[in-house]
Amino acid sequence: MPPLSASILIVDDDPDIQVVLADRLEALGYRVCTAATGRDGLALLDAEGPQLVLLDLGLPDMNGLDVLTAMRTQAPDVVVVMITAYGTVESAVQAMKQGAYDFILKPFEPDHLTLIVQKALERERLTSQVHVLTDAVGQRYRLVGGQSPAMQQALAQAQRVAQTSATVLLLGESGTGKELFAHTIHTWSARQAHPFLAVNCVALTRDLLESELFGHEKGAFTGATQLKKGKVELAQGGTVFLDEVGDMPLELQVKLLRFLQEREIERVGGTRTIPVDTRIIAATNRDLVEAMRAGHFREDLYYRLNVVAITLPPLRQRQDDIPALAHFYLQRFAAETKKPFTGLAPEVQECFLAYPWPGNVRELANVIERAVVLGEGPQITLEDLPPSLVGAPPLLASLAPSTLSYHDATVAFQRELLRQALAQAQGNHTAAARALGLQRTYFHRLLHSLGLR
Repeated sequence: MPPLSASILIVDDDPDIQVVLADRLEALGYRVCTAATGRDGLALLDAEGPQLVLLDLGLPDMNGLDVLTAMRTQAPDVVVVMITAYGTVESAVQAMKQGAYDFILKPFEPDHLTLIVQKALERERLTSQVHVLTDAVGQRYRLVGGQSPAMQQALAQAQRVAQTSATVLLLGESGTGKELFAHTIHTWSARQAHPFLAVNCVALTRDLLESELFGHEKGAFTGATQLKKGKVELAQGGTVFLDEVGDMPLELQVKLLRFLQEREIERVGGTRTIPVDTRIIAATNRDLVEAMRAGHFREDLYYRLNVVAITLPPLRQRQDDIPALAHFYLQRFAAETKKPFTGLAPEVQECFLAYPWPGNVRELANVIERAVVLGEGPQITLEDLPPSLVGAPPLLASLAPSTLSYHDATVAFQRELLRQALAQAQGNHTAAARALGLQRTYFHRLLHSLGLR
């Protein structure tokens, strides 16, 4: 038996048809309301909010097609099935072109009626689920820009470049939200109806990354048992986000450069070129100019990627945005965990504003999620925060810059920044280096040069 919430509106001026349909549908467990005119049907559409409408083509006050048009405007998601006689099948077909789901003929076959109604309601259910999932995904990828001048400038650049197909290079420390920013540019663009696919250039080996980006032909290498399309090809019409592009192997940089120049690819093991219209948004926390000097990044690829460069500021440079970001993540994680959190205790907000956030927005999101998971609410308290964060002094508070030379103050700042990154990462050097946007080897050299263990 279907759920009681499934409601069906019958719009037909024949009392006998109304009775036959209502009896059959109520016996199946649906709630039924009826109307004898088009105007009454439109009024009940608002009042009852049915999931399905059975609409007669021949009504005394309005043409059934006109009623259908009004219903599609009034309730775009409602599923409409037309009721028609043999002589008006052509009109019923026209109604389907105008948005009707299907039609049924008088007199009704009970089993056929049941099948049509069940299929129509299943479509309505799936459409509702798609809307829910779309809203959920939209919330997950919602960009909370904030009011800081640096972020406002980045957003203004993103809005302008989104209206074009130009390649974009996003720069900034690890955790500043570069993938989210790329997704926002895609959403604002004319490509939003097409795929947005992300590839992490540092997470895969050279061969796997090449296959992931450009695909491979069947038999191209051992284990290639079938053709595979790469992300660049799969995102046709959309956007590919290349995260950590500064770590892409030099051999693949050549292949990416060719795509950016020619807008065509060759799959691994393939011999034909495939034209592809896919936008590239790349991101890195590395200094690409320094990487070019060291011979680790191609100069020609740099200029192809650097058509429009947008720098995302670290969180410590946009403290005014911290309350809004914290509130956004609190709402999101409270909804996901179904916990009654409503805000931050005043002392928590003070702690957040004093903390340097070496892991940037990603670290803030993780702290909020941890607090929601472990806390009881309705406010996040200091007891819900990691001890390393609560005990961390303000980054510049103990440096006494008035008593230090510029060089000494800089060294003290670096030392304190590394200490706090290590504390937040619980001593994990790799995690601390990643949070600061540094290579692990360089992080170790800094520890040694600053006398830290």
